[in-house]
Amino acid sequence: MATLNVKINNLQLQNPVMTASGTFGYGLEFADLVPLDRLGAIIVKGTTLEPREGNDYPRMAETASGMLNCVGLQNKGVDYFCRNIYPQLRDIGTHMIVNVSGSSPETYAECAARIDELDRIPAIELNISCPNVRQGGMAFGVTCEGAASVVRAVRARYHKTLIVKLSPNVTNVADIARACEAEGADSVSLINTLMGMAIDIEHRRPKLSIGTGGLSGPAVKPVALRMVWQVARAVKIPVVGLGGIMTAQDAVEFLMAGATAIEIGTANFIDPTVTIKVIDGLNAWLDAHGCRSVSEIIGALED
Repeated sequence: MATLNVKINNLQLQNPVMTASGTFGYGLEFADLVPLDRLGAIIVKGTTLEPREGNDYPRMAETASGMLNCVGLQNKGVDYFCRNIYPQLRDIGTHMIVNVSGSSPETYAECAARIDELDRIPAIELNISCPNVRQGGMAFGVTCEGAASVVRAVRARYHKTLIVKLSPNVTNVADIARACEAEGADSVSLINTLMGMAIDIEHRRPKLSIGTGGLSGPAVKPVALRMVWQVARAVKIPVVGLGGIMTAQDAVEFLMAGATAIEIGTANFIDPTVTIKVIDGLNAWLDAHGCRSVSEIIGALED
């Protein structure tokens, strides 16, 4: 059986399969269905400095090959997370990574600083790419200057592994990845959702409350693969790949494109046990192809 362990900065993962923020709750919700201690890591739902109510309903719409959402980072704030959620996660059996968002570099940094105090949280994923909020979010992730300003502010106050989640809604994602790396990011993850829209033709209005939303699922996979491949060739820090991963074969593609680890998101809504199936399927694929370690296929795409 091949070894699956990978490393992101100082964070050692037992395998490269993580859950994407916003698709797996805090992990606790899936504990009766999924052996959480088998996962590489769980990235919990987005957390902000202050509580947020999110957007009005409807917030989700199914598409032919994916889904649209405009949840809008609904959460009870970082203080609530630290007091009420974190104690339940301390002994969950795998790494917990907190997805952090904000409305300014200062609020990102303050939220990250509070997470920094939690001894069982070894990393954060900095969300500078959410397309469904009116302030902050993707506004910072679509320019090199905006991305750099947030990473710089957070790096000054956060001392553990810092992953930055990148937007696909940009002209040159590699430039933004390099800007994050220059300001001290330990890793970048991509892609977040693509901007999309669905229309209710009977009522002549958008299916989502704010008109547009983030598209995820199989429809975005070719875009995600291309961007992961571009970024992996542009930076020296580890890349985490996500976007439309449904099977172990999908995971292998992302690893070959240069991802050190992967995240599974929308597929969790279809099959809550998909992460375990991908882990087992990845191991079987490696064995069938004579690989002793998953590291043998990371970035192994031939030109």
